[in-house]
Amino acid sequence: MTPVPSEVTQLLKAWRGGDEHALEQLAPVVESELRRLARLQLSKESPGHLLQPTALVNELYLRLIDWNAVDWQDRTHFFAVASKIMRRVLVNHAVARRRQKRGGDAVLVSLTEAGGAPDRSEDLLALDEALAALEKIDSRKSRLVELRFFGGLAVNETAAVLGVSERTVHREWDLARAWLFRELSRCDRNT
Repeated sequence: MTPVPSEVTQLLKAWRGGDEHALEQLAPVVESELRRLARLQLSKESPGHLLQPTALVNELYLRLIDWNAVDWQDRTHFFAVASKIMRRVLVNHAVARRRQKRGGDAVLVSLTEAGGAPDRSEDLLALDEALAALEKIDSRKSRLVELRFFGGLAVNETAAVLGVSERTVHREWDLARAWLFRELSRCDRNT
């Protein structure tokens, strides 16, 4: 069941306005969509990944508790932020796994399509580092990749979050993928 956009927006505004129960009311409304996002992000992880969709969503809720001061625009904005938080959780998990293994080299990530996290935790770390480098050069393209690749947002949803046309999203998505491919290929050659 897809949440009704106006209902989500109203609950987000109530939460921002200080209604302590709004987050509790919001949770069941967005639960299935958040689980879908979590499954999407975890579907490209290595088999046997320790985090499960439920754990990822629970971690998201724990981190969202202190986000009531955000000027929530709408449902799309909420899911964009949620996907960013999930990305951070997965990156933190990958860093912890890398430490446990006493190292690990970055490998190439395929960015042929949006809609999921990279195949292995090393890929996720390499992509995270490349996105940080892209953010220094062009923060909008970095955010666009985050929304499309990690958040699984469609072109029209990404355009709405960024406040640009769908044509701009297509153009910048192609440029960002090419830049990231070059950057990740460079990392792969250096290992």
